[in-house]
Amino acid sequence: MNAIFKGGCLCGAVRYQSSAAPVMAGNCHCRDCQRASGGAYAPTLFAPTAAVAIDGEVRYFEVKGDSGHAVSRGFCPRCGSQLFGQVEVMPGLLAIRAGTLDDPGLYQPAIDLYTARAQSWDFMDPTLPKFPEMPPHA
Repeated sequence: MNAIFKGGCLCGAVRYQSSAAPVMAGNCHCRDCQRASGGAYAPTLFAPTAAVAIDGEVRYFEVKGDSGHAVSRGFCPRCGSQLFGQVEVMPGLLAIRAGTLDDPGLYQPAIDLYTARAQSWDFMDPTLPKFPEMPPHA
């Protein structure tokens, strides 16, 4: 598998690589992502699940997201780094946290979502399209 991008957790116990380019990238400002990331938003890119090879143990924690649908967050059980997400409304795609990329500079957000829940101290890129909730599904 030739990696288009790769990354891993803080301790190195989990590594991943994708043979496909991301199909979407955006900053989610929902309260769930704020709590899970510990920040104002979660910078996330989405790649086809079948194109991502993962080495190491990943544990998942499932919650009902702000959309009302299941969201599973994958993390390294050794260091606790949040790496992945599986979103019920986006089957076949794996969400990958931008900060876990070996080269985080590859992350190019295209949208801001759940901006209605953004924090007042969060500065959003004014050039990105904004969606107050989840964007309409194509």
